[in-house]
Amino acid sequence: MTEGYKAVVLGRSKDQQLEALLGEKYDLLFTDTVSVVAESAAAAGAKLILIDVTSLGPERTLEGCQALKDASELPVVLLADRDTLDYKMQAYEAGCDDYLTRSDMYELKARLDRVLFNQIANDQLKMQLKQAHEMAFIAMSDTSDLGVNVQFLLDVNRCCNIDELGMRLFQSLRSYGINCSLQMRSRYGVKNMEANGMAKEMESALLGACAEQGRYVDFGRRSIMNYGRVSLLVKNMPLEDEKKYGAIKDNVFSLLQGCDARIESLDNQQSLALESLLVKRLTGQLRSVVGQVEDGYQDVMRGIADVVENMAEGVENSLQYLGMDETQEAALQGIMERGITDTNRVFNEGIRLDEGLRSLLQQLDDIFSAGQIDPQKVSELLEKMPAGKPPGGVQ
Repeated sequence: MTEGYKAVVLGRSKDQQLEALLGEKYDLLFTDTVSVVAESAAAAGAKLILIDVTSLGPERTLEGCQALKDASELPVVLLADRDTLDYKMQAYEAGCDDYLTRSDMYELKARLDRVLFNQIANDQLKMQLKQAHEMAFIAMSDTSDLGVNVQFLLDVNRCCNIDELGMRLFQSLRSYGINCSLQMRSRYGVKNMEANGMAKEMESALLGACAEQGRYVDFGRRSIMNYGRVSLLVKNMPLEDEKKYGAIKDNVFSLLQGCDARIESLDNQQSLALESLLVKRLTGQLRSVVGQVEDGYQDVMRGIADVVENMAEGVENSLQYLGMDETQEAALQGIMERGITDTNRVFNEGIRLDEGLRSLLQQLDDIFSAGQIDPQKVSELLEKMPAGKPPGGVQ
């Protein structure tokens, strides 16, 4: 990214802290008048607008943000002194692209870079994606909402991964004329998606924060719809058309149900793949351990035989002293005691050979005793085991 991107800062006065943080990367233009910000940004060729909420006040900031988004397509970032979900949602409804507090100043530059990168990437992809969507929906242009939903539920079972699932959902949503952001939460991670480019930080944060707030979270023309592992932010709900508004909520919700079911299926497939890999490695591991145990027990048996043989030889050699005086008795007793001690030692060595197998079996019991396989435990066990090659050369 080149040096010297211009940014307009809306506040009452210059901010030395901002200049110190951003001076090497951004050329900051300060102004305290909302009405001239868009014109100043256009004249200077600015790439983004930063609004100081602390300086302007919460209400004036929201009004200024709305006015700027109506007059310009430049990304708007708010710098506030508080971090509440309600105000974030109001700020997002007003059109801001990201929201930071003074405690986040250490990451301000990185967040601005991300907003700027998203803007550039979205501009480049918008036309290509628009053409692709238009071609994809030519065949569905005359179908009803029910037909769209049925087609999605048929197609969704062929999705092989989360990314493909999200794109198919966006294709179906396109027929409703709504602009959306999507979050899907699987056991293996969270996927944020945007129909026209990269996911936006603030929208992703709002979707995550509202995931447990009920099926519908409405604010202004926006609605967040939640079902299980899926949250969808609709940015342009038709408030003026009550019938269409209700139809979108009902029909889109059924799409989210199908999407949630497919996420569970994909999670199960991935869990089965992990379990299959675990079983393959266990086969080789168990064979190796059992082989070691078998060899060890053979050594134990040979050791026992040697001890018994030595005891027998010792007793036999003592028979010539049948007079059995105290010395003879002590000698015989010593031989027997040494035999017992040596026998116990050999058996203990054999028992220790079993510890590796018992430890491995205990870990397996811990994993498979639960009602549902914990993928993290399976992954941790796999990491402890050598990869090796499956028996017989099977990959």
